[in-house]
Amino acid sequence: MLFLNFTNVFFRWLYQMIHIQQFTFNPFMENTLLVYDDTKECVIIDPGCYEKDEQQELASFIENKNLKVKYLLNTHCHIDHVLGNQFVKDRFNVALLLHKDELVILNSNKALAPNYGIPNYQEAYPDEYIDELDKIKFGDTELQVLFVPGHSPGHIAFYNKDRKICISGDVLFQRSIGRTDLPGGDYDTLINSIHKKIFPLGDDMVVYCGHGPSTTVGEEKKYNPFCGIEK
Repeated sequence: MLFLNFTNVFFRWLYQMIHIQQFTFNPFMENTLLVYDDTKECVIIDPGCYEKDEQQELASFIENKNLKVKYLLNTHCHIDHVLGNQFVKDRFNVALLLHKDELVILNSNKALAPNYGIPNYQEAYPDEYIDELDKIKFGDTELQVLFVPGHSPGHIAFYNKDRKICISGDVLFQRSIGRTDLPGGDYDTLINSIHKKIFPLGDDMVVYCGHGPSTTVGEEKKYNPFCGIEK
């Protein structure tokens, strides 16, 4: 009986699907990611939904799929990635998790919003801080946290090594990297984060980026003109 129970758990894990739904929101064309599995539990990462129709698009997908939102996660807190934070907190009654070093960036957004043509920015405050090696568990899924500063001081990424997925925020893009000219950015730190944290995840790791299409570690090692290491 013990063997049968173990076998059932193993095959449940083996065939458990992780689904990633990408939404592109706001004038910055930011990618909001919804990660869920067959248990129907999910996490929302970097909600950039600002307009009512964007908020409704996100909410309708969740409700039509009968998903239960377990956490709200921020890779970092530049304004394009947090415009929907308070909406998600209110709509789904969930906690906001981010790295403590992003708090100064988050707190600056209220003053910056009018400069970006965003008159109705809603402030949202973190409920919990997370850091490297922490694990985000929902349903039968686990995402591990990586600390990858450089684009912003407290930038983090989320990955699952077995399922070959990494949500990188604005660290690494297809054939590009995150900008480092914003407050708290540093080019050398960003390149170090890519080389020491993202690239070791393996060539077949699929990278879901904060803007633009997804890519793989192998592709960027070979073809990325800013951080590639294979000639």
